Amino acid sequence: MTSANGCGSALASCMVSVPAVKPQTALDFETSVFKKEKISLAGHDEYIVRGGRDLFKLLPDAFKGIKQIGVIGWGSQGPAQAQNLRDSLAEAKSDIVVKIGLRKGSRSFDEARAAGFSEENGTLGDIWETISGSDLVLLLISDAAQADNYEKIFSHMKPDSILGLSHGFLLGHLQSMGLDFPKNISVIAVCPKGMGPSVRRLYVQGKEINGAGINSSFGVHQDVDGRATDVALGWSVALGSPFTFATTLEQEYKSDIFGERGILLGAVHGIVESLFRRYTENGMSEDLAYKNTVECITGIISKTISSQGMLAVYNSLSEEGKREFETAYSASYYPCMEILYECYEDVASGSEIRSVVLAGQRFYEKDGLPAFPMGKIDQTRMWKVGEQVRKSRPAGDLGPLYPFTAGVYVALMMAQIEILRKKGHSYSEIINESVIEAVDSLNPFMHARGVSFMVDNCSTTARLGSRKWAPRFDYILTQQALVTVDKGAPINQDLIRNFLSDPVHGAIEVCAQLRPTVDISVPPDADFVRPELRQSGN
Repeated sequence: MTSANGCGSALASCMVSVPAVKPQTALDFETSVFKKEKISLAGHDEYIVRGGRDLFKLLPDAFKGIKQIGVIGWGSQGPAQAQNLRDSLAEAKSDIVVKIGLRKGSRSFDEARAAGFSEENGTLGDIWETISGSDLVLLLISDAAQADNYEKIFSHMKPDSILGLSHGFLLGHLQSMGLDFPKNISVIAVCPKGMGPSVRRLYVQGKEINGAGINSSFGVHQDVDGRATDVALGWSVALGSPFTFATTLEQEYKSDIFGERGILLGAVHGIVESLFRRYTENGMSEDLAYKNTVECITGIISKTISSQGMLAVYNSLSEEGKREFETAYSASYYPCMEILYECYEDVASGSEIRSVVLAGQRFYEKDGLPAFPMGKIDQTRMWKVGEQVRKSRPAGDLGPLYPFTAGVYVALMMAQIEILRKKGHSYSEIINESVIEAVDSLNPFMHARGVSFMVDNCSTTARLGSRKWAPRFDYILTQQALVTVDKGAPINQDLIRNFLSDPVHGAIEVCAQLRPTVDISVPPDADFVRPELRQSGN
């Protein structure tokens, strides 16, 4: 595929997406506490639980037998999940304690205290004491730290307690070494489809309207006493998830780590860099080039896809605009798919997980070599232009709908959907990881303050992956897709027909009815983001 994918060759022109691929059988589950609902997505039945603050009264039943929930870590997800759980349980008049566990000497103690947790009332303490004393341990430290400390973590857990993950990374790491979790604990996952600050922000915004938040997937890897499913669903409801769908830890980490490197973070960064450079080289002013790349994607395109779907972006264009969209889509689809395909297989094989672990070790001096922490990603001319554009942006302005940018972005989105579909993921997982999380959770942060504000509010694994893969998308679009356009290659009409008739559009319409009940509000001086990113700014 490599030589044909990017250049519009005869082979590439007949290699078109075939949407009629059956995803894996939807995962069914049984719950004695919450109402399970069947939905149909692209002709496939799936099972979900709707959220809402009116369900908080059920949390004591869901968490039966749990006296303390230990939230371990204070990174992207930790602050949001701890505060949402605490507030939801308080509303349910539950006496379950939510306690934060941190390393001795951690600078995060002050942040946790500022959020209302304290040693005096037993809601803040040492990581190992917290793990040992908790019936449900939510392990929200970085993936690299999980990989380094899992043996000690397991040894401190009580028999028959429950380990909760918000990412399947640790399973992937254990599998790569031929290991698994201890058999005397239950293992569950609740994975919000958005960064921690979004989880908290939408929960707070939705307090007056029966809840808003980020959709979550849940999985039960081990259940030693029959409680795991209800505990997982209770955890998700308490976070404010509008709807919760079933997955497995293995499917979750594959789709999640892949998605971060794809359209959610890495790929969108790569394509706006490539397109900004192209537009300015072709004579467009820098301000307009920024508006026609970043502002276009994070504003009008995201808003339209969120509420009406991808087809609405295309259908809102003039005939000339549709032609420009088709040109960009046709040229970009296979180059994007090539990198996405490689990325998915790197994740599935364990290579990308190993890369994250090794990168974490390079944050510190070793073997006589210096430390290499993550560098900045918003210091180039493009992002300085963005600061000036935002300063003069009228309130509520969503930017222009530039057809070429729209074609590239939607091609990327559809290529990611196709990879996940061919790899057997459910439509709930595909749509949340490729569409909803992008337009409802992440892009609003780039709209507010640029690419670093989006990427660096995410987990360490996501930040590393975005930095690694963004240049790959930039390069392949520049070297293949844009060259194809400049050569005047004909539009691949089969690709366009498949896009227009793809059953995913109907599935997205169903999911749109289950999206957050409010649009996230991300002011430039947001105080709910990572401490190092809190600043009044542009």
